[in-house]
Amino acid sequence: MSRTKVLLVGAAGETGGSIANGLLEQPNFEVHALVRPRSAQKPAIVALQERGVQIRKGDLKGPEESLTDVLTGIDVVISCVGPSEQQDQIPLAKAAKNAGVQRFIPCGFITVAPPGGIMWLRDEKETVYNHIKQLRLPYTIIDVGWWYQFSYPRLESGRIDYAMTSANNEIVADGNSPIALTDLRDIGRYVAKIITDDRTLNKMVLAYNEVKTQNEIYDLLEEISEEKIQRNYIPEETIYTRVLAARQSSETYPFDPIKFIPRYLAEYQLSWGLRGDNTPEYAKYLGYVTSKELYPDFTPTDFREYLETVVRGAAKGVYTDRTISKAQQRFFPRSESSDSLYTRIFPRTESSDSLYMSR
Repeated sequence: MSRTKVLLVGAAGETGGSIANGLLEQPNFEVHALVRPRSAQKPAIVALQERGVQIRKGDLKGPEESLTDVLTGIDVVISCVGPSEQQDQIPLAKAAKNAGVQRFIPCGFITVAPPGGIMWLRDEKETVYNHIKQLRLPYTIIDVGWWYQFSYPRLESGRIDYAMTSANNEIVADGNSPIALTDLRDIGRYVAKIITDDRTLNKMVLAYNEVKTQNEIYDLLEEISEEKIQRNYIPEETIYTRVLAARQSSETYPFDPIKFIPRYLAEYQLSWGLRGDNTPEYAKYLGYVTSKELYPDFTPTDFREYLETVVRGAAKGVYTDRTISKAQQRFFPRSESSDSLYTRIFPRTESSDSLYMSR
C-alpha cells in the first residue's frame, strides 16, 4: 500500500515537532519538511533527516512557481508557521492548489474563538482560511486546547521552574471558566488520525484531552505537590484594560512581533478566561467536530499524570531554545500587564525565522 506523502512547514517548532513525531510513529506516512535553503544544515533540520524526514528546499516568500515545484507529488500539506507569518500561507495555498495537493492543513492549532475582533491572531488565520475556500482547495482546520505545558502555576519552592516558560501566576476573573486542555505531545497523534479521515475533510476539528477550570488546576497541583499556591485573581476590568492598551499600541506601529506579545496574551485571557470561548460546547456551536466524537477510543495523556511528572522533575519544558534577547527587551519593557506571561508567546528570532518554527 502506498504511503501518504505529507509536507510539514515548521517541522522544527513545538507544534510542528509534535506533528512530526505523530506522523513518524505511523508507517503509512512519508514525511517531508519545507526548509529554506540556508537552513538545510542547521542541527534541528539534520536531526529531522536522521529520523527519516525528507527535506524539500523552498521559501514561502519565493516565486509561486518554485513552491508549486516543491509541492509536486505531495498529498497533504500541514502548516505550522509563526504568528507573524500567517499571510505567507496564501502563496503556499495557491501552490498547493496548482500542485494538486489533496488536503491543506493551514496553521490553526490555537484555542477556540470566534472570528471578528476577539483575537487578532484568530482573525489573521481566518483571512487565510477564507482564501483557501476561495481557491476551493480541500482543507481541514485543526484547533487544540490550551496546552498542558502552559496551564499550571509556579510553586513557591521553585521545584517545577525547570519545566515552566513563565511564572503563569494569574487567575482570570473568578477562575471558574472551563478551559479545553491538550497535551502538546498529543497534537501529533491527533493530526495523524485527522488528516486521513474523510469525515474531517473541509471541516473544523477541535482536538482536546480534558476540560478544567483554573481553580481546578490549582487545586490539583496543590494536592500533588503538597504545597499551598497563592491565588492571584485578576479582575475583569484589568483584562479589558490590558486588551485595549495592547490593541492601541500594536495598531500604532508597523507590524512588530514584540509589540504584539501583550496583545496575544491579553486576547487569550479575554477569550478563554472571560468569554469562555475555549470549550467543546462552544466549538460545536461554531461548527467544529471534536476529537471525542471522532475518536472515542483515543487515549490522551492524562492531565493529572502529566502534573505528577512535572512535580517529579521528569517533564520537558517548551520553547527552551527560544529566548528574547536583551536588545529586544529594551524595546519592549516589561510591565504589570505583560510580566508574568511575558515569554509565553515569542517573537520571531533568527533561529525561528530561518526554520519556519512556530507554536
